[in-house]
Amino acid sequence: MASRHTIPGSDRQPLAGAKAVGPARPDERIEVTLRLRARTPVAQALATKGAGDDTHPGQRKYLSREEFAANHGTEAADLSAVAGFAKANGLAVVESNAARRSVVLAGTTQSMNAAFGVNLQQYEHAGGSYRGRTGTISVPGDLAGIVEGVFGLDDRPAADPHFQRHEPLLGVRAIAATSFTPPALAKLYDFPAGADGSGQCIGIIELGGGYKPADLATYFKSLGIPNPSVKAVLVDHAKNHPTNANSADGEVMLDIEVAGAIAPKASIVVYFTANTTQGFLDAITTAVHDSVNKPSVISISWGSAEQNWTTQAMTQYDQAFQAAAAMGVTICVAAGDNGSSDGVADGQPHVDFPASSPNVLACGGTKLLASGATTIASETVWNEGATTSATGGGISGFFALPSYQSQAGVPVSAATGGNPGRGVPDVAGDADPATGYEVRVDGQNLVIGGTSAVAPLWAGLVALMNQKLGHPVGFLNPMLYGSLQGKGATNDITSGDNGSYSAKAGWDPCTGWGSPDGAKLLKALGT
Repeated sequence: MASRHTIPGSDRQPLAGAKAVGPARPDERIEVTLRLRARTPVAQALATKGAGDDTHPGQRKYLSREEFAANHGTEAADLSAVAGFAKANGLAVVESNAARRSVVLAGTTQSMNAAFGVNLQQYEHAGGSYRGRTGTISVPGDLAGIVEGVFGLDDRPAADPHFQRHEPLLGVRAIAATSFTPPALAKLYDFPAGADGSGQCIGIIELGGGYKPADLATYFKSLGIPNPSVKAVLVDHAKNHPTNANSADGEVMLDIEVAGAIAPKASIVVYFTANTTQGFLDAITTAVHDSVNKPSVISISWGSAEQNWTTQAMTQYDQAFQAAAAMGVTICVAAGDNGSSDGVADGQPHVDFPASSPNVLACGGTKLLASGATTIASETVWNEGATTSATGGGISGFFALPSYQSQAGVPVSAATGGNPGRGVPDVAGDADPATGYEVRVDGQNLVIGGTSAVAPLWAGLVALMNQKLGHPVGFLNPMLYGSLQGKGATNDITSGDNGSYSAKAGWDPCTGWGSPDGAKLLKALGT
């Protein structure tokens, strides 16, 4: 029998409380995405071009999407080897994309079990049912080193949207319950004047829900803003499928309306996909390598505690974010809405992924009160109850402390076994539902908060800065922790906590460096 190679980091356990109820249907058609090795490591591009360090954006050398594909995509020989493997196992090649380092294969459950050395079962749990597996994935020995990840065998839900509707408690008068339109917040945060996002594209990743153009038209008309260009890109057979205001539509509409109100002349492209590790990965790589729409900034408001992810997933997502940095694409990610526990009921602090990737701008949350249209009266850590309504933030148990955070005073967490880990978040913005965002969802005018709103807020700001500078700001983190210090580019938040961590002067695991001062940030980046 030919030797088999185990895919590193592919080990999977059932969802908590899930029980196997029998084999997955043998004739069910399944599609899986294989991630293949790069021609040369992306880290080389980041190091030689200055795109991943504290080099001023004006001096950075970014790769075009075509250059990236040629230098860091998958070799033709590797694509051919996978095609041969597919044919030998009765699987069809649905898509083969060298730039995205992805090959999509289709076949029956029976074929997938044999090809990847798994035993797919049907599971039931409190939230429904899913097709899943336990243990590791393997491929024939001749694919060792070529195939770095296999996604789609297991279709359990991957992530949660990080938004919360403002629901005042019955019989309790909401204290300081106020709300803001996105343009009002842009004024308070002094976003650059005379910019509208012209020439920019903002990508938004959505794992469900949908939008109705009529709602968007009504909303932007109410703000006196021209209707932005919004279009859907459907990934892995997904749909733009709006239902009602209690669904993921709240996430989709919040993201579009915040980004569109901040940068109304930017084109907004929404990448819809299934809420699975495969769907999420495919949407990210589709957006990052989209040579038609060419987003310069991507907003992600979905995530889950690191412990819910496989090592292969976190590794491959992070490599996709590295690719984005090499091409000058900024990735803004919500840090989570469940305080320092990140919704894990074990009494320990946890962080949300993909916000914990060292190659994204992780966005935490504040509670903002205003005095007039242009003055912030107070801004503190968002925390209305540390386990259910508070900003995420903490220390990664998976990603090591990145070099750019070496002087930030990131505390060591027990979750990392005493090893220094990536600190989350990097920046923040208004997120408390009690001081939330006025949006329109499925015919209803609502107030929504959550760090979900902060990712598109920062994405809109990045689009404005890209327009004003005439080149992408790209990966901001090394500059935020380096040359931007002392320039007043962020409003330091020094009051409040998210459970395990408290705000302090400078960086902290609640709000990072703080909320944006758009004009000062632009000036510092343009100097």
